[in-house]
Amino acid sequence: MHSPDPVASGPKTLFLVGATGLVGQAVLQRALGDPRVARIIAPTRRPLAPHPRLDNPIVDFDRLPSDAPWWRVDGAICTLGTTIRQAGSREAFRKVDHDYPLAVARLLRAHGTVAFAFKSSMGADPKSGNFYLRTKGEAETALGACGFPSLTLVRPGLLGGPRAEFRLGERAALLVLRVMGPLLPRRFRISPAGHVASALLDAACGAVPGRHVVESGALA
Repeated sequence: MHSPDPVASGPKTLFLVGATGLVGQAVLQRALGDPRVARIIAPTRRPLAPHPRLDNPIVDFDRLPSDAPWWRVDGAICTLGTTIRQAGSREAFRKVDHDYPLAVARLLRAHGTVAFAFKSSMGADPKSGNFYLRTKGEAETALGACGFPSLTLVRPGLLGGPRAEFRLGERAALLVLRVMGPLLPRRFRISPAGHVASALLDAACGAVPGRHVVESGALA
């Protein structure tokens, strides 16, 4: 089994799941131009634009191949996420935001991956009365049990950046926060997708031992 050294120097091979989303796209763009990164493995349901440093397996997340050679990487980033409205039900939402990240994480760890960086949410708490925040908190707890020597949980607030789909409620909230932002504590301000992406990429490349949490105030 391949066992990457968390303190090894030189460019890394990184794994990115969620590359088609807002933050995932920002991670991919940065990683492909980052000298710390030799190669990116980014499994998706539909093909990404080709790049000489990108491997893009087309997968079914309900039937992930457990023995694929591309699980053997130095570090990983998970930006998978949806909304209940997009998913169509709470069960479908939980599959994307909890079950898929955990399935990916377990396979990566089984193949020796040392560092895992996860895009969670401000307020994530397994005991929350809010279904969304409870799901995120439960995902964090489950990932903590996977045994990664380096685990980073990045908890952005409302994400800022150009989305492919229109979200009326989110658009309205962004407008309010842009006006009120300077008056609010940093943890309640918009978290630009690029800032979140940079935090995730730094965590995966750095592989600092232990469990780390990057709160929304550090991402504003």
